[in-house]
Amino acid sequence: MATLLRIDSSPLGDGASFSRQLTSEFVEKWKRSHPHGKVITRDVAAPLSPINAEWIGAAYSPKESRTPRQREVLALSDDLIAELKSADEFVIGVPMHNFSIPGALKLWIDQVARVGETFSYENGVPAGLLHHKKATFLVASGGVYDQGTPGFALNFIEPYLQSLFTFIGVKETTFISASGTARHRFGVDHGTILQPAFASIHGQLQAA
Repeated sequence: MATLLRIDSSPLGDGASFSRQLTSEFVEKWKRSHPHGKVITRDVAAPLSPINAEWIGAAYSPKESRTPRQREVLALSDDLIAELKSADEFVIGVPMHNFSIPGALKLWIDQVARVGETFSYENGVPAGLLHHKKATFLVASGGVYDQGTPGFALNFIEPYLQSLFTFIGVKETTFISASGTARHRFGVDHGTILQPAFASIHGQLQAA
């Protein structure tokens, strides 16, 4: 049974968030292509706690010798990593905040990018541990920061997420953008703004 992990990171609700509308569209179309598939939903908009010295100490302690307190500290991280491992595919909604990803999404990444779980070091060389998975990033930005535009130099979302997910072993990645969402302030409706991104989503899932 195919499994999709949906991750939302916008602090806005479903009606106001462009990235949440994109992930909802993706999930709806994915379900049509996978009628017996399973969808896991993880909303990280309510920020997770930053990792601290205690978390780092627990993560780098051998699993078999961790104390009850260390296991407690890593419990949420274990759950989030288990979701990644159980899914065949990820769809991640990413609103652009100050040219990069939301802080809430970065806190999630810090919990799941963990040595011995999603990556390892073999003879000093890093190796990703999440194999045979693919990720689709649905990016909503107020301005236009797509490849081939002058604004792309300020787009730190794509290079960061591409590098991070490759590092943990996810080599098949797709970025779909809904650019210029600020136009809704000038009377352009959400559907018009999202239509090109919706078309890209439909094309990707039809080709899958």
